[in-house]
Amino acid sequence: MIKVKVQKVEGYYKSISILGHAMYDDYGKDIVCSAVSSITTTTINGILTIKQNAITYLVSSKGLTIKVLSTDRVTQLLLKNMVKLFKELELKYKENIEVK
Repeated sequence: MIKVKVQKVEGYYKSISILGHAMYDDYGKDIVCSAVSSITTTTINGILTIKQNAITYLVSSKGLTIKVLSTDRVTQLLLKNMVKLFKELELKYKENIEVK
C-alpha cells in the first residue's frame, strides 16, 4: 500500500511523504503507482518551474518526501491539487493507497 502523509501547520502544507508500493499489479504494470508517480512528478516540476526554492524533495528506497519551504499561493494551490488527486485515487483504490 502507498501511504501518503500530509503535514499542515496553520493551514499551510509543510511536508508530504509518499511511501510504499500500491501492490495493485507487478512493478512496471501497476496503474496506481503510475498515477501517483505522474501526479507527484508533475506537481514537483510545476512548483520548481515557478519558484525554485519553494520546496525540496528527497527520494529514498522507501519513497519520497517533499519539504515545503514557501507559503506562497501558487505552491500551496499546486500541493492542494496534488493531495486532492491522491484522495480521488484513494476512493477508487482503497486497498492500494491511503492518504492521512
